Amino acid sequence: MSITQNYKLNLIQWYPGHIAKAERQLKEQLKLVDVVLEVRDARIPLSTHHPQVSEWVGNKARLLVINRLDMISSQARELWTDYLRSHNEIPVFTNAKQGKGVNGVSKAAQSAGSAVNQRRKQRGMLPRPIRAVVIGFPNVGKSALINRLLGRRVVESAARPGVTRSLRWVRISKELELLDAPGVIPLKLENQEAALKLAICDDIGEASYDNQKVAAAFVDIVGEMQETAPEVLPENPFLCRYKLESTPYTGEEYLYALAEHKYQGDVERSARTILSDYRKGLLGQFPLELPQNYIGRGGDKETRGQGDREINY
Repeated sequence: MSITQNYKLNLIQWYPGHIAKAERQLKEQLKLVDVVLEVRDARIPLSTHHPQVSEWVGNKARLLVINRLDMISSQARELWTDYLRSHNEIPVFTNAKQGKGVNGVSKAAQSAGSAVNQRRKQRGMLPRPIRAVVIGFPNVGKSALINRLLGRRVVESAARPGVTRSLRWVRISKELELLDAPGVIPLKLENQEAALKLAICDDIGEASYDNQKVAAAFVDIVGEMQETAPEVLPENPFLCRYKLESTPYTGEEYLYALAEHKYQGDVERSARTILSDYRKGLLGQFPLELPQNYIGRGGDKETRGQGDREINY
């Protein structure tokens, strides 16, 4: 049994008090909102979908923003675009850190909320700014997106989960107002495979997991992706980065081998380096999730757009 399979014995759970409070406040503020911007991580677009979003949004307009575009290849982006469109979603891909795709978010949000001012006009009322809320898991780039839309740093943003702890309205322009909300996460992470990917991508608090076990599982996941989707991950990222082949080893064994190879036997340093390098893009541009029916099909377009688990939109 690989460490990936065995990882379920090491449960990842994280639900700090500020998230519970913010979730209650968010549900109240949603009554005032015209459009919901759901931000997900491009490396794990399924695992960063909150299962209660549809319930919270109801009949309101919703825009799907896939952030961290710079962290995946153009081929992976195409696969996810086809998949999401097959589920009646038109994703907007962004790199909020550099501002790529951000103007498209602003225009799409205003367009999605335009019906509000059409109704106001019919009633003889003046138009008002469209009110949108930005929601998503911790550290997927919500605050960075708002700062880019505004053109200056207004909300606190950092490359770690849990920075935003309260709700705040920010006026982007005379046409658009945004509500910045803390990251929301399910009370209990039932899907531990998804929880593991959240840990790898730093989209969950570090106190909830063991670096060595997560890094070892990551090595196993990458090895499996190389076998099943070589078109997306043609080269071994560990060999390219560390000059040490990973395929002869399990993930756990590779941590020890790398520690001996580069870090004087320091396994914890080996684990932290692997995770940090992936999070910084130093291991290459590749996701941890792909539409399942694409896997092993050589990129056949007829197989695209099929998911590895159903999402209730």
